[in-house]
Amino acid sequence: MAFDGFAVHALKEELSRTLTGGLIVKITQPEKDEIHLTVKSGGTQYRLLLSANPALPLCYLTDKSKQSPMTAPAFCMLLRKHIGSGRITGILQPSFDRILVFVIEHRNELGDLCTKKLILELMGKYSNLIFTDDNDVILDAIRRVSFHMSSVREVLPGRTYFIPDTAQKKDPLQCGGDDFIEALSGKNLPLSKAVSASFTGFSSSMSEELLYRAGLDSRKSFGDLDVSERLLLADKFELLMREARTGQFRYNILYENGRPKEFFVLESRINAHSKMKEYPGVSEMISDYYLTKENDSRVRQRTADLRKTVSSAIEKNAKKLSLLEAQMADTQKMDQYRLYGELLMVAQYSVTAGTDTLETENYYTGETVRIPLDRTKSISDNAQRYFERYNKLKRTAVSAAEQIEESKQKLDHLSSIRISLDSAADEADLKDIRDELAAFGYMKKASDRKDNKGRKKSAPLKYLSSDGFTIYVGKNNYQNEELTFKLAASDDWWFHVKGAHGSHVIIQTKGREVPDRTFEEAGSLATYYSDLRSSAKAEVDYTLKKNIKKPKGNIPGFVVYYSNYSLMADTDISGINLVK
Repeated sequence: MAFDGFAVHALKEELSRTLTGGLIVKITQPEKDEIHLTVKSGGTQYRLLLSANPALPLCYLTDKSKQSPMTAPAFCMLLRKHIGSGRITGILQPSFDRILVFVIEHRNELGDLCTKKLILELMGKYSNLIFTDDNDVILDAIRRVSFHMSSVREVLPGRTYFIPDTAQKKDPLQCGGDDFIEALSGKNLPLSKAVSASFTGFSSSMSEELLYRAGLDSRKSFGDLDVSERLLLADKFELLMREARTGQFRYNILYENGRPKEFFVLESRINAHSKMKEYPGVSEMISDYYLTKENDSRVRQRTADLRKTVSSAIEKNAKKLSLLEAQMADTQKMDQYRLYGELLMVAQYSVTAGTDTLETENYYTGETVRIPLDRTKSISDNAQRYFERYNKLKRTAVSAAEQIEESKQKLDHLSSIRISLDSAADEADLKDIRDELAAFGYMKKASDRKDNKGRKKSAPLKYLSSDGFTIYVGKNNYQNEELTFKLAASDDWWFHVKGAHGSHVIIQTKGREVPDRTFEEAGSLATYYSDLRSSAKAEVDYTLKKNIKKPKGNIPGFVVYYSNYSLMADTDISGINLVK
């Protein structure tokens, strides 16, 4: 679900309950497009985050603080001047849109009571935080918008604030069933698009939810529906809006393979059979959802240079391997050259020089063999020429075989590092990967004395199985090595996806018998944290840790085992509790 009108409505209701009547005691601007208001209300102090970041506009209550710059930006200073000791008297959501209006009373320099509005527009790349007086005259905005930037609306001091009605959508809170039918009539669009195009606040996922509740195909148009289907859809629309109007909120995040996929503020019947995590309030849900998303995005950005290094090394070694394999294919002729030399040595006294070919019997098989000759050389010299070719190809075959094996090992190692990048969760994990790449010559070793100061040590993931067993998952080769050979006890169970790159997974038994369900969950973790993550199921090998051996001199995380069991595991880990 996007940050749509329903999510903003639920947020408005929560903020109204907690902040209305509250006194603003502190205003900070830690980011260029983010304001934090500290509000004292009902004996409790709240911190409200207001972000107009075009990539991730947000609003929620948080207990986390950010360091602000030494000198406050001009917009922050303006807010402090006017509403630094103001009181929030109301929070509005105009037309069920993605807009929150904070109405704030304060006293001016003369002691007179005045009203200001702080307006947060949560509209993707058009997001903004706008400060106006009680007559909707703009005092300033966190992002000024001139006529050259937008022909629809200027957002500049002195201009009158208004909400552009370019799409001419209706407020669904003010509409009944008849209004719904009227709005959709004549729209030759798929139903899901027609609903979101007709009413403010309806995201595509909420449109799909409405149509699912009505049991209708979202690909149909409104004109395809008969009278009874139209009336049913209108009835479901009224019921859905009644849920929002009366505050029948249910805050859930839908997880897919352990990662947050969508969040919902109303009951999601379309996902009734999916695994979801419920939250007590909308701020907790939004904070959890977007902080996870933000962290994933930040890690992806920081891994970009490492991914490029790994991809380049893989491409280089793959090209080298291809050339070596072509060389090895050419060496298949060496035994034929040795045979020609032997046959010519046997026949040298019975054949006169000056001929182009020699037909003779292969005394190994009895077949007739035609041997090309250089007529300018003697039979003996021709024989020596074939022996020289044989010896050269033999040396090439030995060298190529060694280099092919080396290239395959490098590709195998690099592929395991690429999987580690997908599992990296923080800077400590990335440092492990950088160190490994540097140790094996794929990149220069950085001078990281300052980087190491105060940095936490990289640690494996820790899960709790449904039966209460601790399960560890290595996120990179160094962690796999430490997990298997230092942390795991001899009677712990070790898991790894079969025939592919992936994490070492350990069930910590502490001498207890492990139930089947925990084995299955460990298998799912081994499958998910591997390069078979996109598969529905995969085969997983598992054995006691005491059966795992490390060949001397091999790369980190490389092990061998000769006694194991196998199971088929799916890649869904949403039901396994990650311990943070």
